[in-house]
Amino acid sequence: MFAFRAGQKETPLRIVLVTCLLVLGATLFGCGDDRPPARVPGPAAGDVAPTAAIEGPVVVFLGDSITAGLHLEGGQDEAFPAVLARRAGAQGLAFRAVNAGVSGDTSAGGLRRLDWVLRSAPDLVILELGTNDALRGQPATEIERNLRAIVDRLRAEKVDLIVLGMLLPPSYGPDYVASFESLYERLGREPGVILVPRFLATVGGRPELNFRDGLHPNARGHELLADALEPALLAWLRDRARPDGGKIPAAVDAEGGIQDRQRRPESDDRSR
Repeated sequence: MFAFRAGQKETPLRIVLVTCLLVLGATLFGCGDDRPPARVPGPAAGDVAPTAAIEGPVVVFLGDSITAGLHLEGGQDEAFPAVLARRAGAQGLAFRAVNAGVSGDTSAGGLRRLDWVLRSAPDLVILELGTNDALRGQPATEIERNLRAIVDRLRAEKVDLIVLGMLLPPSYGPDYVASFESLYERLGREPGVILVPRFLATVGGRPELNFRDGLHPNARGHELLADALEPALLAWLRDRARPDGGKIPAAVDAEGGIQDRQRRPESDDRSR
């Protein structure tokens, strides 16, 4: 309540209220967390170009909250894409990383964001999507259809691709888990696609490597995710550094070794 002394000229209540609202607004928007807001990749983002100061191929990490580094104190700077960028740079294999991780994203969302991804002129896309679809009970056939559309579009645009094979906990039932996990194996058999199977195997189900939600790796967990992807990424980077610029399609075996897919028997059954 506003009180006015007798004999004084009263200030209209409307003016007082407006003044208070302006002061309150300045307080709310001018104070608080002074850190810059995180850039969320997507069609609304203004500038998708990778950091120009770094020379090297453009690598886009297209994923969900794992790629985005959800809950990490350092945000994307502690997520596995940034870890890999630092490691590769230390070995003379620098690349320009674009973190296109969006929390909660699905295979359909990733497909819708492809035009935005291609605006950054990537040489390589690392695909980490599908888990959120499965957690919502989407049919594995639908997830595979979306991911295959992403693969086909990138191949048509002559963009190299690493697919990260995702996992589900056994509680989702053996049939659904098998149908979900096997779709990545089929994608990995596509020409020119590099597969990193069971990408989350080293962190899944280990409380000390995840936040309390049990779904998102902590900083140590992201270091292990970088370990899982590093052999395939470094092999691709070394291929890019060859004088002839040639690239050999490769896969990563269960032990993290690189396999030359050109040695795969012609009789390999691609219908599985």
